[in-house]
Amino acid sequence: MVPILEIQSVSKKFKIDHQRKPYLSLRESLTNFFVNFNTVHEDFYALRDINLKINQGETVGIIGKNGAGKSTLLKILSRITPPSKGRIVLRGRIASLLEVGTGFHLELSGRENVFLNGSILGMKKKEIEKRFDEIVDFSGVEKFLDTPLKHYSSGMQLRLAFAVAAFLEPEILIIDEVLAVGDAEFQKKCMGKMDEVSKSGRTILFVSHNMTAVSSLCKTGILLDKGSIVYNGDVEECIRLYSEKNLAEALEWRGDAGNERVKLLHTWIISTNNNGCLYTTSDLEIGIEIEVLKPVTGLVLGFTLFSQFNYELAYTLFDDHESSLPPMINPGRMIKKFVIPANTLAKGTYHVEFDVGIHNTQRIINNEGTLTFTLDNIDGRGRRFSLPDIRGRVGLFRPSWLKS
Repeated sequence: MVPILEIQSVSKKFKIDHQRKPYLSLRESLTNFFVNFNTVHEDFYALRDINLKINQGETVGIIGKNGAGKSTLLKILSRITPPSKGRIVLRGRIASLLEVGTGFHLELSGRENVFLNGSILGMKKKEIEKRFDEIVDFSGVEKFLDTPLKHYSSGMQLRLAFAVAAFLEPEILIIDEVLAVGDAEFQKKCMGKMDEVSKSGRTILFVSHNMTAVSSLCKTGILLDKGSIVYNGDVEECIRLYSEKNLAEALEWRGDAGNERVKLLHTWIISTNNNGCLYTTSDLEIGIEIEVLKPVTGLVLGFTLFSQFNYELAYTLFDDHESSLPPMINPGRMIKKFVIPANTLAKGTYHVEFDVGIHNTQRIINNEGTLTFTLDNIDGRGRRFSLPDIRGRVGLFRPSWLKS
């Protein structure tokens, strides 16, 4: 089979300037206009020697940390920027959804932008007219169709852009993290549409930090790190490697937040079994370290667990004194730990917000120390959280007694 997309030894180099120049006022800037300050140039490779072959009908998830090169790769594939080295072979029309508003004109109406964006994607007027009603219906902006796009919210622009890209039937559809702009309902709608597109035999490249969405939609995963491909293969194995690679840095926070009475120093999430890897079968230890600087009465320490869609799943205190007021705490360091037993949470991405405050009086910590973590299944199968109408079962909790 001839691949629909070939990436042959592609690299992308940027030149970074480090100018050793002091901060100057306007008068000093004019006076020193012709002064030659010492400038150091550095070559930075956003991508380095990328080789890929993607067949027609594949759904490929591209994951990696911020700065790994994901968006740069998609911009090269979309012909927004050329590679510094290498060659791209495309055997089909490509539609890209990289940033909200890309390919749109703010002064034109929604109706006019559908035709403009469709033309940019290489569609003929008759093709656009044929799918126009479906595009408008899916986007949900019919009421504002003749309103200039500059009056649309970012979410409305996203709806229209995704509808155009998905319904005009390109052979290759590229989606970046832009879907995170949409609300939960529209995200589910988009995931359902992308699943439908993949089943129709078209190729999808999907970049996201939402591992559950990548797992639900994609069969193949590509892990990028520092501009190079670390892994290319089964999506479940790709996600597992990504989780292990980022375990130490992603699941720990150290800092100095708080006030003159209490400081937050350290928060963490670790697996106390499974060799430290995060699986649905892991016992998860959630910990917090604070320093009390002055005697305080009514100190409250706790955390809230959220799902990937920001649903509040649980709130707990490390010391539950029920109706009685917590005792006075003397100056010193304090460490508290809490364990979520194995086989409680399903596969998916969660985040934890920590709470440090004075009982019914003051919240000392505001979003500091927040941690995000992803749970995987140890064998790539089993209990999972997934979106409705996509492969897999629905549910945030999958205790061990809940059988398949």
